[in-house]
Amino acid sequence: MPFILHGGDVCQPTIPTPIPNPHWVAFSERAAQLLGLSINNSGLPSDPQWLDVLAGNSLKANDIEFIDPISTAYSGHQFGVWAGQLGDGRAILLGDMQGLELQLKGAGKTHYSRMGDGRAVLRSSIREFLCSEAMDALGIPTSRALSIVGSKQAVRRETVETAAVCARIAPSFIRVGHFEHYASLQDTVRLKELADLLIDHFYPECLESSDPYLQLFICIASKNATLVAQWQSVGFCHGVLNTDNISVLGLTIDYGPFGFLDQFEIDHVCNHSDHSGRYAYHRQPQVMHWNMACLASAMLPLIELTHPAEESQELLRAALEDFPKIYAQKWQHLFRRKLGLTQELPDDIALIERLLQAMNQSKVDFTNFFRSLAQVNQRSDLIDIKQRDHFIDREQIDQWFSEYLARLEIENIADPVRSQAMNDINPKFILRNHLAQTAIEKAQQDDFTEIATLLKILSYPYDEQSEHESYANAPPLDLQKMAVSCSS
Repeated sequence: MPFILHGGDVCQPTIPTPIPNPHWVAFSERAAQLLGLSINNSGLPSDPQWLDVLAGNSLKANDIEFIDPISTAYSGHQFGVWAGQLGDGRAILLGDMQGLELQLKGAGKTHYSRMGDGRAVLRSSIREFLCSEAMDALGIPTSRALSIVGSKQAVRRETVETAAVCARIAPSFIRVGHFEHYASLQDTVRLKELADLLIDHFYPECLESSDPYLQLFICIASKNATLVAQWQSVGFCHGVLNTDNISVLGLTIDYGPFGFLDQFEIDHVCNHSDHSGRYAYHRQPQVMHWNMACLASAMLPLIELTHPAEESQELLRAALEDFPKIYAQKWQHLFRRKLGLTQELPDDIALIERLLQAMNQSKVDFTNFFRSLAQVNQRSDLIDIKQRDHFIDREQIDQWFSEYLARLEIENIADPVRSQAMNDINPKFILRNHLAQTAIEKAQQDDFTEIATLLKILSYPYDEQSEHESYANAPPLDLQKMAVSCSS
């Protein structure tokens, strides 16, 4: 369902700018299946014309022709400050395939590029490609990445790099910023068209409500509350949670300076441009709540179509207050599961929080620690629990493990059953920054094999894959503080 609301400067026809001598860098067969693409024995599209299409050099492959590629305007708050009109500065929506939008990121200038060149670089494209597919395999809602097409064309960022085009797909790339854009223009007609579009295609249940636009807000806020709880559960930091980067479908979109936690630091900041730590790991739920408040403000004119102004504000305020409740419920559910707990007991939250405090104090590896908990026998003696060795305060963690073992006894679930359930929610493999960097450095030398290896491993993050054990290891000390910029 292409997002095409013509008129004014909201949508602009945009033809991709070709890149010289395009070549395949990476391709996701799993994503290609969503589009119904035929794949050859090399794991690439059977129709060779797709290389040019996904490079931005052509609009036609086999029986498919994209006749209305566009870029869209949106507005938003960036780092908490109103930034006014923004837009698809380096993203071009080719059109619809199998009910999904196909978008090229890095295919040249658009009407909204302003001072930018509309290009993406190989480095950032590899990161987005791998993380999009990794997040999907983790079971976290996300846009998907279909391919990376590279070129030797020079692109200047902090240094001179080479160009790449990343093809990504999603049911829709509509974001909070689109609502803010129409609201800022006081264009209630377009605001209503956008809301109706979402309800018709993605939230038909809202039509059953006496207040469909209020119900639409409630649905969007609920999806994003759930999403950020899922991020927290795997230690994912988005890095730039501006309102223009927030999907109204509750998808993870716009991968930039993201990062997964290695050592657990509650206030970890993955974006070196985020000097105030606004988007630190522990602040993501609060920021997402703030972003939903921005959406509520943008949707207020829709509520006022059927309610007085003051009543409309109260209705949205009450709906907004449900966000932290939904988040807390989902967060608690996920972290109970991470500990192998199926019952909901009052003291569980304190047990979880004391563990996270201890992990923060000792900078314990987030992913590996939770994965290793599946190995703990509920009748173990404390001295036999090797996970204790990761903590500096031995007395503190011994107290915690004593309480944890007692809590497992209440569950009365056989260790093998609990262990399997824990391994089904605690991934062994995540896209650690140092792994992505290794793949990038090899790709910059025209060796793309590491991308393919990582894609294969990250497609099954909960499996043991003992042959790839080294990819589950924490990074060496000198790579634990890798900073990533917005240009990534």
